Amino acid sequence: MTHPSYVSIGLRGKGLQPMRYAGLLTMLAFPLLSHAPPADAASALPGLPNKAVVIIVPNAAGGPSDLVGRLIAPKLSESIGHNVIVDNRPSNNGVVAGEIAARGAADGSVLAVGNTGTNAINATLYKRLSYDPVKDFVPIIGIVSGGLVAVANPQLPANSIKELIAYAKRAPGKVIVAIAGATGEIGTNALKQQAGIDMTSVNYKGGAPAVAAILSNESHLTLTNYSSVAGHVAAGKLKLIGVTSAQRDALLPNLPTFAENGLEGYEVEMWYGLFAPVRTPAAVVQAYNREVARIVSQPEIRDKFVAGGYAIVLSSPEQFATRVKSDYEKYRKIILDYNMQVE
Repeated sequence: MTHPSYVSIGLRGKGLQPMRYAGLLTMLAFPLLSHAPPADAASALPGLPNKAVVIIVPNAAGGPSDLVGRLIAPKLSESIGHNVIVDNRPSNNGVVAGEIAARGAADGSVLAVGNTGTNAINATLYKRLSYDPVKDFVPIIGIVSGGLVAVANPQLPANSIKELIAYAKRAPGKVIVAIAGATGEIGTNALKQQAGIDMTSVNYKGGAPAVAAILSNESHLTLTNYSSVAGHVAAGKLKLIGVTSAQRDALLPNLPTFAENGLEGYEVEMWYGLFAPVRTPAAVVQAYNREVARIVSQPEIRDKFVAGGYAIVLSSPEQFATRVKSDYEKYRKIILDYNMQVE
């Protein structure tokens, strides 16, 4: 897992210049981003479009959303017998990609990789958007999910979430939490709220600056993806004190969850899945669900996700829609309670 999916709160909504969907048409011939099928590729599968497809990714190359798009695209290209183009549209919390995808053709030729932030949190986080992150998309399939790790400078006198809570109660406001995006901020605020503690949150412009602040002890703690700090943890420069998911991470079986440390019911996870514009026919959605589930179930694809620390989900469109709605409602309360909304 890598951190680019989480974009600094301080950058949201500033000077966005979204490209209209018409601009995507020029991308169809861009060879570096396309996945062309072999010359003898089979004809399009029933229900899937018999033409080129674009997968819009809300982050730059290298992030977890990008990983989803690039692992699926070449296999999907083989399935439909046409190019599948991965189109990265990085912006503050994926807003530009969301606007482009929401306005895309609803015929199966436009797909979007979405995550907890882009399709659940953004609906409340922003007071004004030109699209609705929930209502303007139809969920196709939930693909993977994973929690965030709480990682701290070794000088912080706490080696678990339980010890962190006790220390924060003894020293209100003394623990400084580095915030590198909406999900990390929501996870931090949920911790404060449920544990009844006071910690000082400081916003950083991305995951790398936040981790650098922890390394220098400028800040003491952050919630982030494990892969972004794994090297520092292995070198003893940082320490892990908990994971935000409901279950322990398979890559970190000895790291207790927040819930195991006294915060019953605490769960903050980043899920990643595939969406389409809301008017996309149900038959197309179902066809994509079946085909993407087949692709991700292949060992060479599944193992790459698992190696990144993700749990394979492969939910139905209905199950995925339920998860999106549930997280929208859960995070909406936290955003409003902590006055996190931005213009």
